[in-house]
Amino acid sequence: MARIIYFSRDYTSHDWRFLSVLANSEHQVYYLRLERGRYRLEDRPLPADVESIYWEAGEKPFSPADLPRLISELGRVIELVEPNLIHAGPIQTSALMVALCGFHPLVSMSWGYDLLQDAEKDPLSRWATGYALRKSDMMVGDCDIIRQRAVLFGMPDERIVTFPWGVDLEHFQPGEKEDNNTTFTLLSTRSWEPIYGVDVVAKAFVQVARECPEAYLVLLGTGSLEGQLRQIFNDSGISDRVNFMGQVSHSNLPSYYRSADLYLSASHTDGTSISLLEAMACGCPVLVSDIPGNREWVLPGKNGWLFPDGDAHALAGTILESINQRQRLKEMGIAARKTAEQRANWKVNSQALLVAYRQVLNHYKT
Repeated sequence: MARIIYFSRDYTSHDWRFLSVLANSEHQVYYLRLERGRYRLEDRPLPADVESIYWEAGEKPFSPADLPRLISELGRVIELVEPNLIHAGPIQTSALMVALCGFHPLVSMSWGYDLLQDAEKDPLSRWATGYALRKSDMMVGDCDIIRQRAVLFGMPDERIVTFPWGVDLEHFQPGEKEDNNTTFTLLSTRSWEPIYGVDVVAKAFVQVARECPEAYLVLLGTGSLEGQLRQIFNDSGISDRVNFMGQVSHSNLPSYYRSADLYLSASHTDGTSISLLEAMACGCPVLVSDIPGNREWVLPGKNGWLFPDGDAHALAGTILESINQRQRLKEMGIAARKTAEQRANWKVNSQALLVAYRQVLNHYKT
C-alpha cells in the first residue's frame, strides 16, 4: 500500500471518478484541491476512504502571483503526509507546483486544455509546461494528440501512458425512444464558454430553424456566453425553439442523451471529450467539430458526422443532412454504442492509471 496525494485544480465530476477508482484500490488516498468554485463542480461527496487535506489555498481562486507562497505551503503538506507518490494536474498549475517542490515520484496528468491551449499562451506558459513535464516521472493523458503535445514539450514518449477516460456504460446506456417525426431534437451539453464553440451551435441552429420547423435545440450548462446566445436566438425570432436547461445532475444526464436525435459539439479544442462518449454510450448519433480528439472516435456516416471547426454554415448543412437521413439514425446510434463499449469502458480503462502507479512506485523501490 502506498500513500498517494491526488492534487487537482478543483473538484469536478472527473475528479470524483478518478478518486472513486483510487478509493477502491489498495492505496491510502489523500485529496488536495488548488482552488474552489471556478469550474462546474461535482455535487457528489468525496468517495469514502479518501481523506481531504485542508489548506488555505484550496478555499479561493488560484492566482499565479501566489505561487511562491503556495509552493511553500505545499512543501509543508508533503512533509505532513509523507506521500509515496503525488498525482497532479493540470500541467501548468498542480503538476508545476509539485515539480517546483522537487518531489518524486510525480505522475502528472493532462486535462487536455492544458496542453492543447494553455501551453502556448505565452513564453512563461511554455516554460512551465516543459519544466513540469521534464520533472515528471510519468504522464497520463487521454488521447494521441495529448501524447504528441507532451513529447513536443520534452516528455519522453516511453514515460507517457495514454488511455481514454471513458464513461460508466451502465449509467450511460441506450433507452427506449419513441419514433417521432414531428420534432427533431438537437442536444448540446458543453459549457457556454468560447473554447467550446456553443456560439457556433447557436448560429448554425438559426439557419436550421429557418428551413426545418420541426427542429428544436436543448442547451445544458451555463457560462459567460449566455447573454450572447440568448441575443442570437432573440434577434432571429426562434427563442421558442430553444430550451435553456441550465446545469443538470449526473444522475439525470442519460435521459437527455436518450431523448435527443443528435448530439452537437462545436468545441475548438478537446482531448477525448467525455460528453461525446456519454452521448455515444447512450446510443445517440453525434455531430462534432473536426479536430484531432474527435477524429479518434467519430467515423463519418457510421456513428456520426464531423464538420469543419468554427464553420456554422457547414454545421447547419450537416444538421439538415442528418434530418433528411433520420431513418439511418437508429443504425448510427447502435454503432455509436458499440464504439463506446469497445473503447470507452471506464471500469476497464481506469485500471491503466493503477498500472502506471505500480510502474513508478516499483522504479523508486529499486
